[in-house]
Amino acid sequence: MLLKSAMNGTTLVIRVAEDRIDAAGAIQFKERMRDLIQAPCQRVILDLGQVHFLDSSGLGAVVAVMKLLAPERKLELAGLTPTVAKVFRLTRMDSVFTIHTALAEGLRDAG
Repeated sequence: MLLKSAMNGTTLVIRVAEDRIDAAGAIQFKERMRDLIQAPCQRVILDLGQVHFLDSSGLGAVVAVMKLLAPERKLELAGLTPTVAKVFRLTRMDSVFTIHTALAEGLRDAG
């Protein structure tokens, strides 16, 4: 699972550079995220702009990362493609996560 991270002030931005997070890559995604979120930061934004497919295993991995950060930090999401946004809406996880339309919006917001 290819993930790219960068610090933007006090915000850790992690970009998923894959077109899917599914059962085949969910465990690897979660392990890689666990390593990346060790960086000291106030906020974590996961940019899903390149992800066009997310199954239940992928959703579970994203939720697991959110739980790893809690309660000190929140996992925020950005750039959901229509298909991925639909998964979050149908599972009502869109009410659990802070979701930014685009990464730039998330970086502008104070959280």
